[in-house]
Amino acid sequence: MSKVLYPALPVLLVDDEPAWLRSMTISLARHAGINNVVALSDPREVAPFLEERRVALALVDYTMPHVSGEELLELFGRNYPEVPVIILTGRDQAETAVRCMKLGAFDYYVKTVEDERLLTGIQRALRLGELQQENLRLQEGYMTGELASPDAFAGLITRSDRLLKICKYVEAIAASHQPVLVTGESGTGKELIARILHKLGSPKGPWVAVDVAGLDDDMFADTLFGHVKGAFTGAEQPRKGLVEEAAGGVLFLDEIGSLSQSSQLKLLRLIQDGEYRPVGGDRTRRSEMRIVAATNQDPGRLQEAGGLRRDLYYRLRTHHVHLPALRQRPEDIPVLLDFFLGEAAREFHKNKPTPPPELDILLSSYHFPGNVRELRAMVYDAVSTHRTRKLSMDAFKRAMGREEGRELSGMVEAGVEAARGERAVAFPQELPSIRELTSQLIAEASRRSGGNQSIMAGMLGISRPALNKRLKKLDDEDEDES
Repeated sequence: MSKVLYPALPVLLVDDEPAWLRSMTISLARHAGINNVVALSDPREVAPFLEERRVALALVDYTMPHVSGEELLELFGRNYPEVPVIILTGRDQAETAVRCMKLGAFDYYVKTVEDERLLTGIQRALRLGELQQENLRLQEGYMTGELASPDAFAGLITRSDRLLKICKYVEAIAASHQPVLVTGESGTGKELIARILHKLGSPKGPWVAVDVAGLDDDMFADTLFGHVKGAFTGAEQPRKGLVEEAAGGVLFLDEIGSLSQSSQLKLLRLIQDGEYRPVGGDRTRRSEMRIVAATNQDPGRLQEAGGLRRDLYYRLRTHHVHLPALRQRPEDIPVLLDFFLGEAAREFHKNKPTPPPELDILLSSYHFPGNVRELRAMVYDAVSTHRTRKLSMDAFKRAMGREEGRELSGMVEAGVEAARGERAVAFPQELPSIRELTSQLIAEASRRSGGNQSIMAGMLGISRPALNKRLKKLDDEDEDES
């Protein structure tokens, strides 16, 4: 497999000292993971080079024969203002630094004296360039109203404007080298988003996924970083870790919120420095993959409870994708239903069944604590037992706990956790009577169910005969009052 270059556009080094060019090229690769570098020792070659190729960043020596660094800085400012230019000099001269900054230099460093600061400045300039490109891609996406790579999103079935905006954001950040944090409830499609990022950003690189829930500190280190021979009892052969296996691609870490504090610190160092050591090894290795982490827990609450390090959180969420729950995009339920019906029919070698009109109403009244994954399981179960042309609603009612004559306790218990944080019922200063409250509740259930009494009964957690009794009682009371 060919080595993946970072950044996508090269970093241009211009200096009349070949030894410094070689040293800086090695240093960029070793300490910053920057392996896409073009080095020019003759500043006269810069102008024709830029006419042929774009660059992400330029490091330019201030004092050179034939063409000075100041002249090259003016060239960039005039013809390539989008390229950040860092000026390097052998002496710390305030006047020179001020003049270069006025001409548009991104930064100014003294050679050899500020090597560590220089690497940090280079990474900051590249990150700023990535953000600018992401903003441009986002603006272009919002202006056209269309995805640039719709094929990559073929597995994401939606007609939700909210989710479409998220897709455009995913497109915009796909080329970035930075980590991505994907959050959302279980079943919302977090791994699907991670796979789309892989498909768009590094399609030729490997896809490596691991659920880190349940990994203790030793298992986490061995799984991610591998080990050398003799690292521990039973380590008779060296083993590559997932970080090495994912080189040039994406490493997807699911359930990141369940990691121990010690494991989180190891992950933080990997993201922060781009370096790691196999268990039992004494040589540092560089990572060359992108990390996409996911959690179904609220990162803010995790931090408050001490479950997630704040510094790791901010490193992971350089880019953040939050997926809405299915109940927050109800317009997607009919299209997902249709898609899963077709998918399930093909798997069971059956004709695609026709859903009854009442099914849309039934599904729209359900909370879906398991989100898209739960809807898919419902459809597959219904199609597996389907015999006639018209799809029965019994399997769906059974999955929701809404069979005739049965209370909804199962459904309520399943939905309690997902419902937390939802808007609670608000009461006025003067409480309504039981009769008034019952009347309003039944009227609202009737509105939501389209008047379907079977669905109304399910929504209210009572059997249909019990609902009929309550309706009759309300009618009788109305007649008595009249």
